[in-house]
Amino acid sequence: MTHPPRIALIHATRVAMAPIEDAARRLWPDANLMTILEEGLSMDRQGTGDLPLALWDRIVGLARYAEGARADGILFTCSAFGPAIEDAADNSPVPVMKPNEAMFDAAFSHGDRVALITTFAPAAASMEAEFRAAAAQRGSAARITSVFCPGALAAKRAGDDATHDDLIARMAADLDGFDVILLGQFSMAGAVDAVRAATTTPVLTSPDAAINALRRRVEHAGKGPTPC
Repeated sequence: MTHPPRIALIHATRVAMAPIEDAARRLWPDANLMTILEEGLSMDRQGTGDLPLALWDRIVGLARYAEGARADGILFTCSAFGPAIEDAADNSPVPVMKPNEAMFDAAFSHGDRVALITTFAPAAASMEAEFRAAAAQRGSAARITSVFCPGALAAKRAGDDATHDDLIARMAADLDGFDVILLGQFSMAGAVDAVRAATTTPVLTSPDAAINALRRRVEHAGKGPTPC
């Protein structure tokens, strides 16, 4: 690859944009970021159980769009579309990542009792399934317990970061007996300092881990004999 990498960041909500863009600027400053925002995805995912086929097709279509725009790597930042993102990745010529897979990899080094805090309820089921699949692949006995933090996402969307962070920190303070706490949405990353102040349990967020992992994959993919 002879040009700066073009990285597509695909968002289902605008509150996920700043945390991942900040991580990319810090950890991969030479990457050119291409932002794709489709807020209808989160609107239509709310209140559904299994991922509807129409939403699945839209996720795959967004990946194909990014490929057509010459993206060298694609990162989805919403946690509620895991199976569709896997489908997109299986059929893509470039690396495609789910938002939390790198954070999950890091969680296994902390122990078998994993707590996951979410602020978008539909994300929990697919994230739990993703974690269980990763544990099975590793032969790990790790188990994940998810808890939903009501009101936090609404506060974030209203611009009230302080309430958002406080609600998550209060929930984390009540999670005794876990080896690690995961903040499930990219939009929760700004709460990490408040959460760490409220608990002695290690706390992981997804943006930094995702950018580092995607950079490794893109740079590895670019080592072929033909320059990009």
